[in-house]
Amino acid sequence: MPRHYLDNAATSFPKPPEVAQAVTEYLQNSGAPAGRGAYREATEVARIIERCRQSAANLFGAPDPRRIIFTFNGTDGLNLAILGICQPGDHVITSTWEHNSVLRPLRMLQETHGVDVTWLEPDDSWRIDPQQVAAAWKSQTRLVAIQHANNVIGVLQPIEDIGKIVREREGIFLVDAAQSAGQVPINVASQAIDLLACPGHKGLLGPLGTGLLYVGERVSEELLPLRYGGTGTHSEEDRQPAELPEKFESGNLNVPGIVGLDAGLHWLTQQGLSRVHQREQALLQTLWDGFSALPHVTLYGSPPATVGRTGVVSLNVQGYDQQDAALILDEHFGVQGRAGLHCAPGVHRSLGTLSSGGTLRLSVGALTTVEDVQAAVTALMSLG
Repeated sequence: MPRHYLDNAATSFPKPPEVAQAVTEYLQNSGAPAGRGAYREATEVARIIERCRQSAANLFGAPDPRRIIFTFNGTDGLNLAILGICQPGDHVITSTWEHNSVLRPLRMLQETHGVDVTWLEPDDSWRIDPQQVAAAWKSQTRLVAIQHANNVIGVLQPIEDIGKIVREREGIFLVDAAQSAGQVPINVASQAIDLLACPGHKGLLGPLGTGLLYVGERVSEELLPLRYGGTGTHSEEDRQPAELPEKFESGNLNVPGIVGLDAGLHWLTQQGLSRVHQREQALLQTLWDGFSALPHVTLYGSPPATVGRTGVVSLNVQGYDQQDAALILDEHFGVQGRAGLHCAPGVHRSLGTLSSGGTLRLSVGALTTVEDVQAAVTALMSLG
């Protein structure tokens, strides 16, 4: 039975063949660490790492590749951004729709460090109105943390308008780009983004265990590291280096993962982000149209044609526990999605799906095929 993978919001699959080839080549023929030697293989690793850093900087419109920090996943980058910036007495503005990677560190800071947090609710279009941010502003507001694209219904937030408000008030703007990096255009300069975190294994098409954090010039000095230790530079000193990226990259980097991420970014650049986005939108529309014609399927969120969104569809199949529906789709049709709360309890609270265990989520990616989405529509049709 063919495998129809539609869980790209969790991690992208399949990857471009070049990703596996690059990782295998490194493991079989190099194995050198980053910044820990001057021999030929170590020099080549350093070159690949800097190329990957530059590719990410180009993708996000970052003027200096040294401001791209390698992390171990999107959660790692978000924790560094939040815990490295917030101090007791600070005020943070965020939304109830954030991923737990934002909700949980902020809740901890609220309960143990005296950080004041305002939790905004989306409007009827499932978005945060920039004027909500302006209205919530306080004299001690330091950070605004907003996801770019929602991981349950895919809606895009107006981050450029929010960024302008934050910059005008001299606050710090953190964007969670876990669901948008590699899928929609991002420009940290025009969107006034100070910190941008994302995993490498989703839209950027790299392996698991990789992530990126962009650190803007306005915050690079005040952002504190969460890890201290060896960086391969200034080894004679017992203080953490102040230079980027070494300030935030203690210990050995995940070189196999970064080598794969470099290959994923290269593939994405060759294809062109706009081309990839248009193709994903066409697949999304096919899913939405097929599912909306099924009377036993409830869709959540707005139709793709009416609001900007990524390739995510969340639904419920009437008469089924959604975990059971996901299992049936996999076992009988080879269609693979994810059922549950998707680490976003606030979203499901708003949708009215929290008490019932969430939704069944199907999500397309850069290498999803028309056959994959057609198989999903046919499979759900059979559950009626």
